[in-house]
Amino acid sequence: MGSKDVGFRLFRVAAVAAIAVGLASCARPAPPVTTERALASGWLIRAAAEVDDDGAAVSTPGFDTRGWIAASVPSTPMAALVADGGYPDLYLGANLETVDGDRFSGPWWYRTDFEISEEEAGRTARLELAGVNYSAEVWLNGGRLASAEDVFGAFRVHEIFVSGRLRTGTNTLAIAVHPPRPGDFTIGFVDWNPRPPDRNMGLWRPVSLHLTGDVSLDDVDVRTEVDPEALDRAEIAVSARVRNHTDHQIEATVHCRFETIKIAVDVFLGPNQEKTLTFSPAGYPELRIAEPRLWWPHTMGTPELYRLELTAEVGGRVSDSSETTFGIRTFGTYVNEEGHRGYTVNGEPILIRGGGWVDDLLLADTPERIAAQLAYVKQMHLNTIRLEGFWGSGQELYDAADREGILIMPGWSCQWEWEEYLGKQVDENYGGVLEEDEMDLVAASLADQIKYLRNHPSIFTWVLASDLLPHPDLERRYQTVLAELDPTRPPLNSCGWLESEVSGPSGVKMNGPYDWVPPRYWWEDREHGGAFGFNTETGPGPQPPPLESLVRMIPADHLWPIDEVWNFHCGRNEFNDMDRYVEALDRRYGPSGSAAEFSFKAQAANYEAIRPMFESFGANRPLTTGLIQWMLNSAWPETYWQLYDWYLLPNGAFYGTRAACQPLSLAYDYADRTVRAINDTRFSQTGLTATIRAFDLGAKEIFATTVELDLAPGSARTAASLADVTSPTPVWFLDLRLADSTGTEVGRNFYWLSAKDDVLDYDNSLWFVTPTATFADFTALDELPAVELEISAVRTDGPAGPEVRVDLHNPTGGLAFFTELGVRDPAGATIVPVLWDDNYVSILPGERRTLTARLPAGTAGEISTLSVRGWNSPHRELSIR
Repeated sequence: MGSKDVGFRLFRVAAVAAIAVGLASCARPAPPVTTERALASGWLIRAAAEVDDDGAAVSTPGFDTRGWIAASVPSTPMAALVADGGYPDLYLGANLETVDGDRFSGPWWYRTDFEISEEEAGRTARLELAGVNYSAEVWLNGGRLASAEDVFGAFRVHEIFVSGRLRTGTNTLAIAVHPPRPGDFTIGFVDWNPRPPDRNMGLWRPVSLHLTGDVSLDDVDVRTEVDPEALDRAEIAVSARVRNHTDHQIEATVHCRFETIKIAVDVFLGPNQEKTLTFSPAGYPELRIAEPRLWWPHTMGTPELYRLELTAEVGGRVSDSSETTFGIRTFGTYVNEEGHRGYTVNGEPILIRGGGWVDDLLLADTPERIAAQLAYVKQMHLNTIRLEGFWGSGQELYDAADREGILIMPGWSCQWEWEEYLGKQVDENYGGVLEEDEMDLVAASLADQIKYLRNHPSIFTWVLASDLLPHPDLERRYQTVLAELDPTRPPLNSCGWLESEVSGPSGVKMNGPYDWVPPRYWWEDREHGGAFGFNTETGPGPQPPPLESLVRMIPADHLWPIDEVWNFHCGRNEFNDMDRYVEALDRRYGPSGSAAEFSFKAQAANYEAIRPMFESFGANRPLTTGLIQWMLNSAWPETYWQLYDWYLLPNGAFYGTRAACQPLSLAYDYADRTVRAINDTRFSQTGLTATIRAFDLGAKEIFATTVELDLAPGSARTAASLADVTSPTPVWFLDLRLADSTGTEVGRNFYWLSAKDDVLDYDNSLWFVTPTATFADFTALDELPAVELEISAVRTDGPAGPEVRVDLHNPTGGLAFFTELGVRDPAGATIVPVLWDDNYVSILPGERRTLTARLPAGTAGEISTLSVRGWNSPHRELSIR
């Protein structure tokens, strides 16, 4: 049987081992068998200090588990205890502080029973622990499989062979998980929120049992390359580790199949031998794909996905099989003339617009919560989430991003770079990974994370450090890992504006701000976090939620005025209160007399502060290449760094972001008082019409013009100057609308502007904020005449669930300013998650608008009333027909 070269020609990567293969028939392989069993349910947990017996007893079927807590895996002890009702109202007030952390100072037992058939007991069996925080002793059926010296490292994936140890009938697995200690490279939240009492110890990713025949398939790797010139050709290479688990030679047939492509090869394996089998276009021309369905971020196209099946047969029987979902795309990077790094997808430059993702504080996210949050990302027209840390208690987050077309930027957290978080001495340039054994652990952890995640088309880079750089010796190890396991993505050596002696400049910046700054900052700053380059984490600071969420997290006796309980729900360190934000809110919008008044004004401030950040980066291309809002979401109920809160209720910043990131839009430049037209698509836009109108406080038009314009792909241009527009009132309004060549509206924005400008004090800038010397004045908004809108609301059946269509009409001569809409259930709670076309809208005199809210499937029976609240409109609750 003739040999065939199965190396990657496409990627110039040689196969790990030479393999004698032969092209077999393309007949359909035998049906796949289930070879992976998730051990997800039926677990019980208990603190080891409360258990007198040893691992041999605990892992014996029939062991007395009275008093143990029911759990699922993945789970931390705190998550299981909360689910069991152990800590009611954990996040109300400062209740989290009352949890006794000593309860988690030692190991916790995780125990489960599972059934094995006689046939399964004879298979090759392996136990996989995808995430243990931080170390563990593993026992099965009364025998110890591994010690805590064998199983350690929060980001290692551990494989333990259990062939011959499984019994027909009931089997018992017991795992004693030890918590992280100071100096361990563990999971961390840094200054975003308080630390969980159990420090996220536990089995935080899945535990599974792999039952195969004599030959297994592991570490499947799908690599794709797209012709960037025409996008009509692509090449695919597939590899997998093929292992013989016997002490004799075996011939196996491996089938590779996706779409109409079917390939089969014979593989000869010596006793206990493993080889890397590779299918590449060099050996299999059918892997050169014509007219491929490409994976794109949702803002650039459709995120098309394919399904690959690999099957290993021995003697005509299926020994192992796997399914992998992948997308055909190519990522690239470039550095512009100013030294700023940017990225490309399928050869097309993309302006990264995203937010910093964080998992639930107890790592208790569900697939439903993940799906809801990624729907929010799309609704805001964002294209990226950055993970400071390899978040996700499984594949669900990455799977959802693949489906929805959302880029992911995963990598290591600054948790390991600062002594107060890591718990040991660090280097000021390289953080805490300094010793040889530490580098070995962290490099192996990166390798495991890459193998665990690399087939997700949504991941466009691996971030090797956050605030600092990896130690040069560590970075060289990273380079070795990347060259072997994933040379297809451009890695990022740091998220800060730093230069590595190994790989050169990062090309990205992390210059803040992280606290409130006025809108003009983003347009005029050219030294710190303003609209130039790729700012990997930044934002205008606190984003307090609407009142409905505040009353769920702040006890009634602390709801007003703002006090230490509010501060407990802020960030940490420099961000442990909202003083700078509250000063700006009071100075600009007037002091608040209640939590209700504060929270409503805060939504206007949130909207006003976030929109120019995203708009300025959109308008300043090609000088700008990316922007990550710090943050997208929150790990628990809080007032800082969130576009929607832990309860999934969007705040004003959510809709300010949506307005800023429209594919086609008009934006106001607060610094030079121009209107900028922005095209965030990858296609030319011709025959556009910009309608620009300004109004005084009484809604009298003081300026109007229309401009015809064309926009190149991914570009912006000045549409008009408003430098000569003078308002006769202290507050004025700007209405911007963009129509396409058919007259259809494709973008709109509405601004409230002060005749008195904010003035920044750049000379006294800090690493996290530039102070404001003089504040704008919006207090005249309280003088707006009362307006009562005509409103109707109708429930309809949408393609994905119920929808509520709201018709708004302003029959008066005044402006209805900043109108908030919410769909309520019979108890008066807002139904979430919710996808509004728009919210916090302003309705001009005589204007009509129709807005639609899309609600989750199965909530039709919960829809009761529409809540409407405006700055100068009375709060009303209307029945929904």
